[in-house]
Amino acid sequence: MSSERVEAREPRSDAEWTAYYALRWRVLRAPWQQQGPERDESDAISTHRMVCNRQGQVLAVGQLHRVDDATGQIRFMAVDTGQQRKGYGSLLLNALEQAARELGLHSIILQARENAVPFYRQHGYHTVEKTFLLFDEIQHYLMSKQLDGVS
Repeated sequence: MSSERVEAREPRSDAEWTAYYALRWRVLRAPWQQQGPERDESDAISTHRMVCNRQGQVLAVGQLHRVDDATGQIRFMAVDTGQQRKGYGSLLLNALEQAARELGLHSIILQARENAVPFYRQHGYHTVEKTFLLFDEIQHYLMSKQLDGVS
């Protein structure tokens, strides 16, 4: 990871929420000229984490949505362009997994874009199946991981 001091935490202010959603849209939608949704119905009932530097710049964002009593789904995970491959995605993923453990969840599922599959495999996720094609060009794969150390 970069030598810069960063932390993974929940957004705390209106300005941080605005930056959180802006990054999510900028990385996950804008490159494909997509208009939103930058938010969806699961946002209000999910756990959110973002990685910020000491200056407050949002470097990465992600959401954990509870699917049922045992399973959570990681959604909308994004690392800002130019900040990738610096360890921020790993820090964010670890924070979301820890939040899942604190909720008593035993497994996590997610829909990984094809280019992110190796990243998730490095973190112990297994490919379940090839799923949908987003924007007619981005192949997704359902992946899962069993959590250890659930409180």
